Amino acid sequence: ACSWCINVHLRVRAVPCDVFCRSVTMPPKKVVEEERLGPWALGKFSSRLKVGIVGLPNVGKSTLYNTLTKCSIPAENFPFCTIEPNETRVNVPDERFDWLVEKHQPKSIVHPWLEICDIAGLVKGAAQGAGLGNAFLSHIRAVDGIVHVMRAFEDPDIVHVEDRVDPVDDIEIISNELRQKDLEAIERKLADLNRDKTRMNSNPANKKEWEAEFATVNKVKEWLEAGKEVRLGVGCGDADAWSTKDIQYINEYQLLTSKPVIYLVNLSEDDYKRKKNKWLKPIHDWVKAHGGAAILPFSGELEAKLQDMSGGDGTESDPVKMEANADIVRAEYLKENGMVSALPKIVVTSFKMVHLQYFFTAGPDEVRGWVVRKGFTAPQGAGVIHTDFEQGFICAEVMAFADLKEHGTELEVKAKGRYRQEGKTYILQDGDVIFYKFNVTTPKKTLMGGKTSK
Repeated sequence: ACSWCINVHLRVRAVPCDVFCRSVTMPPKKVVEEERLGPWALGKFSSRLKVGIVGLPNVGKSTLYNTLTKCSIPAENFPFCTIEPNETRVNVPDERFDWLVEKHQPKSIVHPWLEICDIAGLVKGAAQGAGLGNAFLSHIRAVDGIVHVMRAFEDPDIVHVEDRVDPVDDIEIISNELRQKDLEAIERKLADLNRDKTRMNSNPANKKEWEAEFATVNKVKEWLEAGKEVRLGVGCGDADAWSTKDIQYINEYQLLTSKPVIYLVNLSEDDYKRKKNKWLKPIHDWVKAHGGAAILPFSGELEAKLQDMSGGDGTESDPVKMEANADIVRAEYLKENGMVSALPKIVVTSFKMVHLQYFFTAGPDEVRGWVVRKGFTAPQGAGVIHTDFEQGFICAEVMAFADLKEHGTELEVKAKGRYRQEGKTYILQDGDVIFYKFNVTTPKKTLMGGKTSK
């Protein structure tokens, strides 16, 4: 008799076990489906992420960086005018933040920001060291997302390293170099695992971990050899190539092709104005065939011209007023020509590409946007403000920005029942307006041998 029937037979002795078992249908076990992972699962789970501007030489990377950051780094007409990467922070434009500032008129304003890195141009053969390629590829490894700039404008005065203008071929060159470098890294990792096989197999727990990592490395190696990029193995198509365990290892390796990408197409001002260029469709077709990603046309020529514009007659000495006058001149030029600057959209898209978001703290003293990675819990968000806030977290008083804007004040939000308290498991949402409650107690001091110890 089965163990279950033995227990029942203590009470129902008249029914044979085989008859009883056939007459009872056990309920099926509940199947718990694992949540499907998305692109957000790849990469560092941190709020301090940065994006790198990548492309061939002389496609407009440094021009874009200068206009985004209002800096003046060299953007000369020769390859490798940038060698060491330039980094800076740029404010992320957001109408919600502007509304909070207008409402509270605070003493201090701190915008949400994104760190951007200008990386020197890669060339064909960079994975083998051509054109200082090994150094430049290491700079790409240090960033968390890639802004891929392509040249789609003709200008005989600006040389192209391949002596032609073909942005689709440019994408192929960069993608191949990144994939080749990843393949080299994976092959080195596979050699390390083979070398450690005997030592790791001496312990059952180590053996199991070794086998799991060995399987992942071989899977990634086959994927790269097939000409596919690692980031396309999750969140694309009907099924994912990478399991949760695979992603744990992949994130440790910091592979270049695991990083999210957006594509910027650098057009002439005329093409940007008329919204036409012969390369836009071929670029769209290529990107779609390779997993898809955001494609943003922009004009480095236009953005540089806007940056150089000044307002007034030159007699104004106040830099704030000078910039305000220049903004008026820029707005008039764009309106007259039926154009808009692409820079705000580039910054916002780059910010979202690396799965960042922010919550607000707002009051008469300060309005601030705190940058966090998607998936951060309320205590982790508190830790971005200060580590003591996370350690002594009590609760987060939260209201959605949309509710605050609709009802006008915090009191009205409370009156409508839209103000809530959230605990440790709450996942922060983009645009939350939060007041944290916390309690940090000082550790008691005890006397030990005449010395105090915490």
